[in-house]
Amino acid sequence: MRKITKLENTQLIPVKRKRVAAYARVSSSKDAMHHSLSAQISYYNNLIGSRGDWQLVRIYADEAITGTKDDRPEFQRLLADCRAGKIDMVIAKSVTRLARNTLTLLETVRELKALGIDVYFEKENIHTLSTDGELMLTFLASYAQEESRSASENVKWRIRKNFEKGIPNNGYLLGYRLRNGVFQVVPEEAKVVKLIFTDFLSGMGMNTIAKKLTRMGIPTRYGNAWYPNTIRQILRQDKYTGDLLLQKTYCLDHISKKKMVNHGELPMYEVKNSHEAIIDKETFAMAQKELQRRAIIFRHMKQPTEPYLFTGLLHCGLCGKHFHRRIASCGKQYPKKIVWTCSTFLLRGKEVCPAKRIPESILINKTSAVLGIEEWDWETLMGRFQEIQVPEYGRLVYIFRDGYKQEVNWQNPSRRESWTPEMKQKARARQLALLEERRKANECAE
Repeated sequence: MRKITKLENTQLIPVKRKRVAAYARVSSSKDAMHHSLSAQISYYNNLIGSRGDWQLVRIYADEAITGTKDDRPEFQRLLADCRAGKIDMVIAKSVTRLARNTLTLLETVRELKALGIDVYFEKENIHTLSTDGELMLTFLASYAQEESRSASENVKWRIRKNFEKGIPNNGYLLGYRLRNGVFQVVPEEAKVVKLIFTDFLSGMGMNTIAKKLTRMGIPTRYGNAWYPNTIRQILRQDKYTGDLLLQKTYCLDHISKKKMVNHGELPMYEVKNSHEAIIDKETFAMAQKELQRRAIIFRHMKQPTEPYLFTGLLHCGLCGKHFHRRIASCGKQYPKKIVWTCSTFLLRGKEVCPAKRIPESILINKTSAVLGIEEWDWETLMGRFQEIQVPEYGRLVYIFRDGYKQEVNWQNPSRRESWTPEMKQKARARQLALLEERRKANECAE
């Protein structure tokens, strides 16, 4: 006789879901590509979310980055998560979305295969863990790389044909806009270009000019911050004279896309009086000579063979940048002294970072007190401290390697306290001379 028994509270065996990630990429920042990337992300969210046996880990998306390079940030993040054991399968739209470089593609797939991670290419319907997956990938990747090379050659051919006609490749230049192949002056920006050349030839440094433009609220071509290198690039731009020299640089190959200076490997094209000049040729030539003169002086400046005491340790609490060592002049009657100043303040001025400088003598005294020893060097500091924070004027926070923090306060001594007897005597003599001049002037007036 059959016997049936009802089992209560039976435990269900959970189904292990496959951890799936998707990779998407577009090689242009145009609006159409923005929509394409958004569509890809939405598609993968729906695809992976609709599968009960799949669990979405993350969608990795690189924007405006070519597939021939393997230094894509999201691509590298995907590989890092795979190596960390967070992913079981990767989905990509096609072979070309993951990489156009055959070597990069095969190395990536083989590494993931060794980790037991499957890569599925939807368009080609290839699973890399399948028996014929790598063979198919080799053919397809080679085809994708050749397609990339052909597209690159077509672009180069078009650019060079334009060069032969005297048409520049791009118009990313302050003071001009490229319209119908010709540079046209933007009056307001042209004034800024002229101001830069005038200030530079008057003796101002590039850092000082950058600070001045920042204080005046004048934006760069794309609204970014002004830096000395930005000023240097403008001063070297020969297009401001109204002439063009085309193909001064070229792309080494379609994989590395490394920009090379043209030393005669390819023909260059000179176009005289191509467009309206902003800077006359004489002024431009003077600026180039001044750039060379300053470069020679800079090269001959004595460079330190060893780091300074606090190099790499002082961090600004206002902007997060490092403090740099400077020799400051405090007026004719005061001796020069060594100070440490925030690099943002040095490059962009107090409007961006108002951090004040710290005399090195104070840093040495406070550090000796924290360490409890009088003699130490840079290596000692690097061995003991992780960093020294400067949260605000008059405060220092020493962070030790073991995480311990010690805060100290400091006060800058007044100038009167730093006067030597000789300085005080000179000041009294100047004051007496001034009083005598005033007395004589009053007698003449009477």
